[in-house]
Amino acid sequence: MKGWRELVIAMVILMTGGFLLRSISHGEETPIHKSLTTFPLQIDSWAGTEQAFEADMLQALKVDDYMLRQYQQEQGAAIGLYVGYYKSMRQGATYHSPKNCLPGSGWYFVDTGKSHLAGVDRHGRPVEINKFVIQKGLDKQLVLYWYQDRGRVITSEYWAKIFMVVDAITRNRTDGAFVRITVPFTNQSEEEMLAQGKAFAEQIFPLLQEYLPS
Repeated sequence: MKGWRELVIAMVILMTGGFLLRSISHGEETPIHKSLTTFPLQIDSWAGTEQAFEADMLQALKVDDYMLRQYQQEQGAAIGLYVGYYKSMRQGATYHSPKNCLPGSGWYFVDTGKSHLAGVDRHGRPVEINKFVIQKGLDKQLVLYWYQDRGRVITSEYWAKIFMVVDAITRNRTDGAFVRITVPFTNQSEEEMLAQGKAFAEQIFPLLQEYLPS
């Protein structure tokens, strides 16, 4: 019963949001402060290498700017980082929720929850992010992700849609970014991998403030 209620609420939000976004003025696209291609490859003790999506994947994502990297310390698991930025999400270009994409790619959720990063955002608010453990066959990964939209850090897809509609009306903006960190399981415990993933997230979070509009 609870699942059906949440589904109905989600559908109402999406339908209402879609109608409002199409009925109000288009507004201006919001350019990113600095291209994500200039994001540091060396972050503290993590050294990064560039990666790229195939053309068909980029066409599906419809991002205006993005980075896909792998960072690694001398000792420790490799950490994947993806950030996709959208100047406007009024015309259907929007981030894809891992809750929908991962099961379609053969992954299933072993554990889901939230986690907090040390420190606060530029408005003095605590930073909460999503924490998933996913598995496909013998492959197992820790996934940390959040939406960074117009100065807010959001974990809920539904609230991201609600804030987008509100900001479209009050601020004439629908820009936003999706941030995802992946840590493949090795011989470390889940607690150790979470600590490593969070430590990396706490390193990149203040850097992202220089790139993403608030």
